[in-house]
Amino acid sequence: MWDVLLDSFLDTLKIIPILYLVYLLVSYLGHNTNNKYAKIMSKTKKYGPLIGGALGCVPQCGFSVVMADLYSQKAITVGTLVAVMLATSDEAIPIMISHPEHILEMLILIGIKFVIAVGFGYIFDLTLKMFSKKQEVVSNVFEEEHNHDCELTSCSHKHIIHNCQEEQNEQNCKEHKHEGHNCVDNIFLDALMHTLEIAGFLFIATFIIGLIIHYAGMENISKIFTSNKYVQPFIAGLVGLIPSCASSVFLVEFYIAGGISFGAMLAGLCSGSGIALVVLFTKNKKHTLSNIAIMVLLYLIGSVCGLICSLII
Repeated sequence: MWDVLLDSFLDTLKIIPILYLVYLLVSYLGHNTNNKYAKIMSKTKKYGPLIGGALGCVPQCGFSVVMADLYSQKAITVGTLVAVMLATSDEAIPIMISHPEHILEMLILIGIKFVIAVGFGYIFDLTLKMFSKKQEVVSNVFEEEHNHDCELTSCSHKHIIHNCQEEQNEQNCKEHKHEGHNCVDNIFLDALMHTLEIAGFLFIATFIIGLIIHYAGMENISKIFTSNKYVQPFIAGLVGLIPSCASSVFLVEFYIAGGISFGAMLAGLCSGSGIALVVLFTKNKKHTLSNIAIMVLLYLIGSVCGLICSLII
């Protein structure tokens, strides 16, 4: 029990610096919405899946966690979120680097996951854009009417406009807090609060997974995998959905030991994104069905791509 507790604490401790630095950047951009960096991000929004796929290739799950948080704030598209999650390999990359004989396979893995991530990211964004085009037109009409009414009401009372803006900012802050965020002027404190919150979820998830592995035993868990390499991707995909870095460690170590095929490892690492799914379900509480849909799509994409890879190799 104490060994599992210590391992969970150390695993959580390792990711805190990365989480803090990424959240510090996000907090800076969030508190400076009119600066040039925010404008650049807005102009490059159509490259979201490409950027998400590139960020997902960075070891560990820091960027996928932050992207899940940003998605709950409607700051990025679903295609960008899916791209970064599909590209994320969590702890698999550092482990494969520590085995020089598997570096070539690691590079192939990263390349395949990047292509899958960017491809499906753009597919989702383009598909949703086609279906939501009419809805956006209707929304824009109502928004223009609302803005017109606001101008007519406050055109002769500038102080009312000022008060109205202050009330709106206060209301936005309340809504932001209600959704699980904090209106903090100090970006360092804001980033620290976000980091500690996510680190808490990571510690709990890692501890639970550690207990399962400790008491069930790796040998008994490995028996779950069948010798049929065409079924392995679907089982590995389920393992990848486990919200912990332990799942990526298990998959890559099991592959190196010869227990599963390359396609099965690919399937599990595509469907898995560390604790990003935990963050998604925690931060995006109002859209549980869409969260479930994203999780199911990650599993299906990962499993099918893993199966195709097993058929080819």
